[in-house]
Amino acid sequence: MDIQLFWISFAAYFTATIFHVLFLGLNRTRLGHVAAVFMVAGLAAQTAALIVRSVHTGHVPLTNMYEYITMLAWFAGAAYIVSIFSIQSKIVQAITGPVIFMLYVSASLLPKKAEQQLVPALQSYWLQIHVSMAAASEAVFLVAFVSSLLYLIKAGVQQPNPGNFISRLPEAERLDQITYGAIVIGYPLFTLGALFAGAIWAYRAWGNFWSWDPKETSSLIVWIIYSVYLHVRLIKGWRGRATAFLSIAGFLMALFTFFSNMILGGLHSYGN
Repeated sequence: MDIQLFWISFAAYFTATIFHVLFLGLNRTRLGHVAAVFMVAGLAAQTAALIVRSVHTGHVPLTNMYEYITMLAWFAGAAYIVSIFSIQSKIVQAITGPVIFMLYVSASLLPKKAEQQLVPALQSYWLQIHVSMAAASEAVFLVAFVSSLLYLIKAGVQQPNPGNFISRLPEAERLDQITYGAIVIGYPLFTLGALFAGAIWAYRAWGNFWSWDPKETSSLIVWIIYSVYLHVRLIKGWRGRATAFLSIAGFLMALFTFFSNMILGGLHSYGN
């Protein structure tokens, strides 16, 4: 049942992506509204799928790559809905929506078998704390990634043609503030969830707080990048391209972290 709901949400996100692209090309506000409606429908179907899967397996679906990417897409979808009221920029949403759909595409290519009997390392409430907070933080970092890309586009063109895509972007300063606000939200979630909760779970499961596992190491690099971002912005007063590049680098490293255990192996290989 959860797989059928997954494909329903997949179809809704796909339809939303089509309307997002049409909105970007035609600049019709109504198209943006329709895209948002389909995003809400996709998130609702995805929520139902996650609930059904949780009831079926007896645990929160966070135990393999398919479930993790699906949960990441869910948090990103939730961030999209929040951005409708907080950011109020249909351009940012029109870029974020298709990225969420691409996460869903990658999840659709992975094995979807629901495991009811977990390996001992996963039989811990620290699983829900660690993985859910990591997914939530990375979903917020996705918003920062999109706004950073748009900032570089906006700042790179001094006099855009009236009516074109670049002229419709929020002002560069506004995009910079969106990036900063998203990272301020995501950073403590990542610090507490991905690092501290992960270290505690590792100690309970393997007897060590830190093992320099590939996923642990790449997560530390993500944290360092965003720490540098906040340091140079708050202490050094940096703004603009330099901090935008740091935001982009942080999210790209987070993407690598998703698949590091599949590429490099390590203690997190059970997630394959």
